[in-house]
Amino acid sequence: MKPKLVPEWGRVLRHAWSIRLGILAGFLSGCEIALPIIDQAISIPRGVFAALSGLVTCGAVISRLVAQENLKGDSDADQ
Repeated sequence: MKPKLVPEWGRVLRHAWSIRLGILAGFLSGCEIALPIIDQAISIPRGVFAALSGLVTCGAVISRLVAQENLKGDSDADQ
């Protein structure tokens, strides 16, 4: 079966909190990977970015289940 994009996928990409939080989780994961490099400039305990990434990922899952009024198909919601 071929995967299909959701209707108005571009609008979902711009406005959905699950997308925003997923991107933030990816950024925090990248920070955890870069921690040995930036650790020389500032001291951050190991696991902080990983823990934050986990929390943000949980938020992304929860936000995926919550109805977002500006994504219901009303074209005036963008204004």
